[in-house]
Amino acid sequence: MTPLSELKPITAEPGTPLYVLAREAIKEAVDAGRLQPGTQLPSTKALSEQLGVSLVTVHRALQELVASGVLRRGQGRGTFVHERYNERRDSATGTRLGIVFHGECSLADSFHGQLFEGVRQEATDRGIDLVLLRFGEDWRRECSGYLYVNPLPDQLEQPPRFMTRSRSGTSRQEPIVVLGARFDRPGVGWIDTDNVEIGRIAARHLAERGARSLLYLGDGSDLSNSRDRWTGFTSACLEAGLPFDPDHDAIRIEDWRLNSAAERVLRERLAVDSDVAVFAAGYYFALGAYKVAADLGLRVGEDLAVLGVDDPPSAAYLSPGLSTVAQPLIEVGRRAVREMMNVIENPSEPSRHTLAPELIVRESTTGAPLAGRR
Repeated sequence: MTPLSELKPITAEPGTPLYVLAREAIKEAVDAGRLQPGTQLPSTKALSEQLGVSLVTVHRALQELVASGVLRRGQGRGTFVHERYNERRDSATGTRLGIVFHGECSLADSFHGQLFEGVRQEATDRGIDLVLLRFGEDWRRECSGYLYVNPLPDQLEQPPRFMTRSRSGTSRQEPIVVLGARFDRPGVGWIDTDNVEIGRIAARHLAERGARSLLYLGDGSDLSNSRDRWTGFTSACLEAGLPFDPDHDAIRIEDWRLNSAAERVLRERLAVDSDVAVFAAGYYFALGAYKVAADLGLRVGEDLAVLGVDDPPSAAYLSPGLSTVAQPLIEVGRRAVREMMNVIENPSEPSRHTLAPELIVRESTTGAPLAGRR
């Protein structure tokens, strides 16, 4: 294990977050060869004592160093200097990108996790350094561009806060590319899945399976993907001649999973409606529907059809397997990095791309015709 003497206490600097100083102290020790590739770092507690900062500060610093490929974590073993770090550093472009998450998102959500994985993969392949940020947090002005992950609308209504000061003393705006959402803002590019088509695919699939009534279960916030899924779903219901009352046939909450109040409403609806099929407009909403169905003694795929969105590996292992409308989220993340580098290397207006979703059919919607199941 690394001798603690290799890391010295840090000194606070006005305007610079402590986790940034801690991160740079550890990275400097690695770059200088004092911490060799493959070396195990001390525990978070020992590092906090050695650097003179809190456990939370050290944890944030280590998270960013893992995300940028300086460190790696071994499950149940600890944190190590990445064995390939020197190789990656030698091939690095010198470019640092900030990846920005809004405060209401969760990296535990498969949507955000897969987007981040795509960004990480492309950045690693290109020798790009990543910094994990919250909105308005780049106090050091150290990034060449910013990747906003599914931002809230008001974060782009105002002029972005990330400004870099040039050598002449003037401020210039670094490029912004949004991933997992779309915005009609000058100077802002985006890479997203066609979420209107996600809603349309869902309604059409359930209608083709014989559903007589549909229930929409999802996020009711002003995020663009939530708005678009709702738009696509309701328009496809109308085209298919399916009765759909937005006030009665939808449970929409501003969250990425069911809360207790929404679970209660869903339970009451499923207890009295024998023909409804559920479109869960998010993976964790689908898991919530499975839970409520189990509580009521309903068999998903036989008594109740459930169709979800996103297709993490666990979707195939649910009982029964969950039909989903899959987004190419890793490719969205990778393409966002490629678009950002194109703008940095060839200054221009960032472009906008929409990728196609894919219907993955499993037992949750194919156990039997949906009409007249019970």
